[in-house]
Amino acid sequence: MTFHRAYGFDEIALAPSDITVDESDVNIGVTIAGIELAIPIIASAMDSVCSPSMAVALGKLGATGVLNLEGVHTRYENPESILKKIASVSNNDYVTTMQNAYQKETIKDHLVERCIQTIKSGGGHAIVSSTPQRAAHLGPLAAAAGADAFIIQSTVISKYFYSSDASKKLDIETFCASMPIPVLIGNTANYDATKSLLSTGVSGIFVGIGPGAACTTRGVLGIGVPMATCITDTAKARNDYFEETGNYVSIIADGGIINSGDICKAIACGADAVMIGSPLARAHEAPGLGFHWGMATPNALLPRGARIEVGSIADLKTILLGPSSSDDGSLNLAGALSTGMATLGAKSIAEMHNVKKLIAPSLQTEGKLYQKTQKLGMGKR
Repeated sequence: MTFHRAYGFDEIALAPSDITVDESDVNIGVTIAGIELAIPIIASAMDSVCSPSMAVALGKLGATGVLNLEGVHTRYENPESILKKIASVSNNDYVTTMQNAYQKETIKDHLVERCIQTIKSGGGHAIVSSTPQRAAHLGPLAAAAGADAFIIQSTVISKYFYSSDASKKLDIETFCASMPIPVLIGNTANYDATKSLLSTGVSGIFVGIGPGAACTTRGVLGIGVPMATCITDTAKARNDYFEETGNYVSIIADGGIINSGDICKAIACGADAVMIGSPLARAHEAPGLGFHWGMATPNALLPRGARIEVGSIADLKTILLGPSSSDDGSLNLAGALSTGMATLGAKSIAEMHNVKKLIAPSLQTEGKLYQKTQKLGMGKR
């Protein structure tokens, strides 16, 4: 029996070099699946985080979001009433409430089309997602409605899927070839799984299993890889594939990112962008009304998520662009990334991948006694 050491964000640090740069010379922009982002932040495909109006607002600020095509916005003509109900029930009742809400109404094609058209007409990027089981139907429907990209997303995905029921198998390579828009896929967490998916024609791979603030997969199933190791291993697969083929496929770190420091670390470990949920669920505009839950929370058979209360701390612009009135890295995420990159001497996302990383178990505690005891700054976590 072999065990391998793996590291999370709290166990690593980014080390300065002999170079620093002027922050005005730093470019945090990135292109994912042909979509240019001024800020390398993607809102999670969760009903508590991204609605059509939230996707539009994110686009206006330089970021983007992913709309879950299996969520309440494609099931209900008035999803706001369902979201209010989910936010109002007790901790003892939210799982049953959500299970009922997501089972009572089916996904409706005309609502899928309406959501995409709402985002597009508002000037946002219409990036949408579904599980592999519904991708064969929802993918072409989304493309015809004008979506900019389609994501096949599940807790764990692989190129090689065995089932005695042939109808359950989605051939990812065939699907990508048949789609007129870019296809991204997730989630993976290691070198081998990522390397096998890179050749299927996908335009991006989301990495991270179980680290999300509302996710309980690691407790329910015992499955997960700490994010620093997860990103490093999957980014190596991307780099090796690029050297072999000349085809660069973006890696998006998905989960476990709580504050701006985590974003800096995720990019430094090799991610081209980050997908975040709870930090954006705290925006005044977020559809979760101060609560956050994952896609697997309403699962009919085995819920793997919690509805957590994250509060509402600021408008979306302040969270992304500041100015910050907080000392815990929850506001001005883009500004913190720019400052971090300038301090480390990285003028671009690609250069940020090459900064020195350290194993640093004391990073969160060294010299932080007063913050911890008074629950200030880093002691808030």
